[in-house]
Amino acid sequence: MEILKTSDFYYDLPDELIAQTPVSPRDAARMLVYDKKNDKTEHKIFRDILDYLSENDVLVINNTRVIPARLFASKVTGAKIEVFLLKRLNLTDYEVLMKPAKKAPVGTKLIFSENLTCDVIENQEEIGGRIIRFHVENGTLEEELDRIGEVPLPPYIHEKLEDDEEYQTIYSKIKGSSAAPTAGLHFTEELMQKIREKGVQIEEVTLQVGLGTFRPVNEENALNHKMHSEEIVVTEEVANRLNKAKQEGKRIIAVGTTTVRTLESASDDAGHLSPCQKETNIFIYPGVKLKFVDALITNFHLPESTLVMLVSAFIGREKTLELYREAVREKYRFFSFGDCCFFY
Repeated sequence: MEILKTSDFYYDLPDELIAQTPVSPRDAARMLVYDKKNDKTEHKIFRDILDYLSENDVLVINNTRVIPARLFASKVTGAKIEVFLLKRLNLTDYEVLMKPAKKAPVGTKLIFSENLTCDVIENQEEIGGRIIRFHVENGTLEEELDRIGEVPLPPYIHEKLEDDEEYQTIYSKIKGSSAAPTAGLHFTEELMQKIREKGVQIEEVTLQVGLGTFRPVNEENALNHKMHSEEIVVTEEVANRLNKAKQEGKRIIAVGTTTVRTLESASDDAGHLSPCQKETNIFIYPGVKLKFVDALITNFHLPESTLVMLVSAFIGREKTLELYREAVREKYRFFSFGDCCFFY
């Protein structure tokens, strides 16, 4: 049986290096650059990405937008329940996480506002997982969620945001994520314009990020870890343009692990991308060869996470841990609001 030891992806991270607030301006974040071919590392600022891009490059971004997925409800008894929206199943039903889940068995009615209630209709295998059915008195469910919901920040961020837009990419448009594709947070409108002026092709795909992205790997053998499934969309026009670019030898640069997972889920073994709208639970780890992506912009990820494993598939486990240790020594800022890497 194939074994991938979760503990092999551990690195030591002091708490003070976990970024609590975003950098301003966005493109002032630091960037660790690693050139695989020449085994060369540089320390830069994100706006320096321009120096590494040319008209022979394609930048692929995830255009998802984070929804106000964190809700607070009361039972008829007055007990308080926190609800995180994970995935929309149809017009009224959502897959959710609840805290404390044991207080909300199937059949429980929850009250969010005078206008919005729900019934717990099904248990999920995962601890805390439920399926709920919303009931809206007036208006639409989306309007009510926008009114009462909060944008959920990752559990390691303890500061409140001054503005929810700080946790959205500047190009976010397709609502549906419970978490931001954080590599994209470093782009500003001005930087994007300069990238276009350089002749770089920019393409958009969608992956609706679930809270499963923060779920720890609790299995000793990581290959036994059950990945959350997430919806991806690659349109026919985008697939055609990306296939053409690939055939022309252009370099495909994925902005974020969500973009990598989208492109790799939608491409076959020959590296041909197909248009799709489907669920993916792809798990990319060392030994899995990337078929479509040539370079990666990504933030620093949690120890022992599936995302560190994905980076390790791209540049090797030992090199990943070596670079992460270097970033710790250099006091880079880690995780969602932290600094980033460019691997090529």
